Amino acid sequence: MLTLYEFSSSGNCYKLRLAMAQLGIAFRRIEKDITRGETRTADFLAINPNGRIPVLVTPEGQVLPESNAALWYLARESQFMPKDAFQQAQVLQWMFFEQYNHEPNIATSRYWIHVLGEREKYAEALAEKQQKGHEALRVMDAHLADHDFFVGESYSIADIALYAYTHVAEQGGFSLKAYPAIGNWLNRVAEQPGYVPMEA
Repeated sequence: MLTLYEFSSSGNCYKLRLAMAQLGIAFRRIEKDITRGETRTADFLAINPNGRIPVLVTPEGQVLPESNAALWYLARESQFMPKDAFQQAQVLQWMFFEQYNHEPNIATSRYWIHVLGEREKYAEALAEKQQKGHEALRVMDAHLADHDFFVGESYSIADIALYAYTHVAEQGGFSLKAYPAIGNWLNRVAEQPGYVPMEA
């Protein structure tokens, strides 16, 4: 059975829980509270020297950190991975966008405000995060105005990767009212078979 080391409030961890739930993959969860330094202990650093979650461990003991790498591994031969080589590259395009443009701004804002409850402490840095986060949301909304999903005509791991933090973006101070296409897409994702909420 697969093992997932995670922090349940993390969107990066939720990506993997959502994918495994929708793919019918059994797994066990081991919670690591990043706010209490539980990913910085010697025991955890022996699993992932980078000291971050999520970490996916295979039944054979192979260790795979980094959420989108693990997401690709889980979906590699599933309906969530396009068969076409160019569309597979487009999936990677959006997953790289998520980690470079989206997650550092939207997820970090949410962590400071919602998880730590320290909006005032990070007020100056939040201003820049908000600006860049909205830039990412505008790119997404423009694409989704003409597409039901991010790649081709089907739900894929590109959608899972971007859904994880977008659907809780308001917890990071981002209003989604100006992004109607994103709102419609969020509803489509939540209607997918096997969907589970972040809090499950």
